[in-house]
Order: sequence, then C-alpha cells, then structure tokens
Amino acid sequence: MKIWPRSLLARALPVLLIGLVAAQGGGVYLHMIDRGDLARLGQARDVAARVMAVYRAVVMSAPDGGRVALLRAIELPPGTRAALLEAPPAEMLPAPLSLTRLIQADLTLSSVPYHLRPHDVVVLGSLYDRLVEVGLALPDHGWLAVTVRVPAPELWHSPLDLGLFLGLTALAAVLFLIVVRRLIAPITALTAAAEALGRDVDAPPLPEAGPREIAAAAAAFNRMAGRIRRFVQDRTFLLTAIGHDLRTPITRLKLRAEFLEDDEMRRKILADLDEMEAMLAATLMFGRDAAASEQATTLDLVALIRTVLDEAADAAPDVAEHLTYAGPERLLLAARPLALKRALANLIANAVKYGDGAAVRLRPPEGRMAAGGMAVIEIEDGGPGVAEADIERIFQPFQRLEASRNRETGGSGLGLPIARNILRAHGGDVTLTNRPSGGLRATVSLPV
Repeated sequence: MKIWPRSLLARALPVLLIGLVAAQGGGVYLHMIDRGDLARLGQARDVAARVMAVYRAVVMSAPDGGRVALLRAIELPPGTRAALLEAPPAEMLPAPLSLTRLIQADLTLSSVPYHLRPHDVVVLGSLYDRLVEVGLALPDHGWLAVTVRVPAPELWHSPLDLGLFLGLTALAAVLFLIVVRRLIAPITALTAAAEALGRDVDAPPLPEAGPREIAAAAAAFNRMAGRIRRFVQDRTFLLTAIGHDLRTPITRLKLRAEFLEDDEMRRKILADLDEMEAMLAATLMFGRDAAASEQATTLDLVALIRTVLDEAADAAPDVAEHLTYAGPERLLLAARPLALKRALANLIANAVKYGDGAAVRLRPPEGRMAAGGMAVIEIEDGGPGVAEADIERIFQPFQRLEASRNRETGGSGLGLPIARNILRAHGGDVTLTNRPSGGLRATVSLPV
C-alpha cells in the first residue's frame, strides 16, 4: 500500500511543516544551549558569592579558636554546607578548568582584604552534577570547605514559552497552507480548462493573470486551444465544401440515369448514387458533431432512453419484445438532448441490427458523491460479439466489420465514432466488451 499521497497539496504541505518544525526545533535547541550556558555562568558566580560570604565570616568575624562555633551558629543558604578541614578536600573529582578559573576570578574580585585572601583554592565537582565543593586555604592554617548544591538551570523563561512556540508553528502552518493552495490553484484551473476544452472546443479561454510563469502557461494553453479550434473549424468547413460540391454532380448523375433505357443498369446506378448520397450525409453529420452548437439543458435520462427504445421498436416491430429497460424511473442530468439521443440511438440501433434486440440497464451514481458521480448505461445484445482485436478499431471512422459493402447490412462505419464523440463531449465515454454468455455489452458513462 502506498502511503505517499497523490495530491500535490498533501505532498507539499507535510514537507514544509516538517522543515518548519525542524528549523524551529533547531532554533529552540540553540536557544536552550545558550540559555544553559548563561544559567551556568550565573550559577558559578552564585557559588563564588556563597563561598566568599562564608569565608569572609570565618576569617574576619571569628578568631582561630571560635571558627567551629561560628560555623555551627551561622545560618547558611539552602543547599550550602561548610566545614573546617586540616587538608584540602578530595572526596570529589576536580572541577572543569573553565569552572575553576571562573570561581577563582570571582573570588579574586571579592571585598576581602588582600592579606586575608585564600592563598590556595581547590574546586571539585561540576555544575552538570549539580554539586560543587570549594576548598579555601585559611591565612593561618587549615582549610575551609564549602559545598554548594546547585539547582537545575531553567532553560525556559516561563511556562508560556512552549505555548508561544506551538502558536508560532501553527501560524506558520496556516500561512504555508494558504501559500501552497494559492500556488496549486493555477494548476487546478488549468486542469479544469483542459477538461472543458476536451468537451467543447469553444470553451472560454483561461485567464492570463497571476505570476509571470502562470500567465505564460495560461497563454500557451490558450494558443494551443486556438489551434485546436481552428483545426476543427477547418475540418468542418472542408467537409461542408465537399458536401456542397458533390451533391450537384450526384444530382446530375441521377437525372442522366433516368434517361437510360436499360432498366437494370438504371436501377443499379441510382442505387449507387443513393448510397453515395447517404454516405456523404453521414460524413457531414460526423463532421458537424465536432462543432455542435446545441445548448446543454437539464433532462430526464430515463425518459430519453425510453423514447429511443420506443422509436427502435417502431422501426423494427419484429424485435420489439426484445427491447427492455431496467433501472430507476427518473434521473436528471445536464446534456445536449438531441446529441445524446443520437448517441444512444446509434448504440441501440447497432444492438438491434447485429444482436436482434437490446437490453438497457441504467445504474445511477452511488454513495455520498452521487451528485458528482457517473451514471452507467449498459446496452447488451445477443449477437455474435466482436473479436478482442477489433473492439477499439470499430470506433475509428469508416471501419466496418461486416465483410460486404452493402450499406443496408454494414452501415457507413460512423455510428460508433459519432456516439463516442458525443459522449466524450459530455464528459463521459463508451466502451465495448464481450459478454461471457455471448453477445456484446456497450457501457456508457455520463456525469450527473
């Protein structure tokens, strides 16, 4: 199963959010490092101040014999202990050199007279272990050991810092969403314009607005649409001109054929001319379908199907009982009525001609998105079917599977291409498949 989303918005937004969170996290991490360094610097100075306060009280307020009593009576800050030793303390590991130098420098700047200052200082422990012990050599003899328990540094200024971080991240995420949606909007508009152009070559052009790249893409699309529109118009004009020019000689040939004395020859020539005229009319109709100007309107698809079946029954009474419909009693959609009727009539006529009947089944869209789904029409017959290799070929103009050239049995080869053109212009399509039980199934899809 693929977990990578297919939507461009769903792909771009998580990447941007991950990058934002990583950048924010990196910034917060650097802030915490700097904050920790500043906090430990303040803790080192606080340790030096506490130690010198005890040392000053010991060397300046009490003689040598009364120092023990003084230490017992003095009120030390929380987390601070002091003791008199004969030798320098050595119960903990030496402190880092940076901490030692920092505390020694602060002790040097104290207000103790120069002759009473400690001539030797030993610093043990570490701020990271949250316990520092400082040993100071007394002026006369012995050592004063002061142990200070250091609290954990506060890396956040206040409890609101985390909320502020999350709020800024959410704000940036919303801005990312707006920007990405605005960047994707032209692609969505281009997709809709391409879909509209596929249905109608006279669809309105794409607005050439926005950033330079978007405007250039819209202009290129409009130029392409213009070329396609001119090509379709040229083809229609060409077919119209051919039809106009050929009808006159066909009419003259019909008039001249009437003067032939051989009745059999006259009949054959007139039949050939009728066939030529019918093929010409079908060709012109096929060309006009590409530029049909009929307006779309809301219609009842079920009523349209029933009308086509009734007309097919009137044209072929012997197969009327094999023309059936199954499905809902009403289904509304927007379509060009005459064009859609012609497409369905061509498909049902093929089923009647080659399969002696047509079973039509309509399936409306299902689920919540029924209003924007596809209705499916299945037209089945009981004929011989079509070879798999020929299924797509018969949708090409003038392609007939019937071996003879008789138009009464083989047609002109334009019924299926016309039906597909009309259905695709409506946003749908038609496909053919062979039924397992025999016969052919034409599956029509139409947007509702």
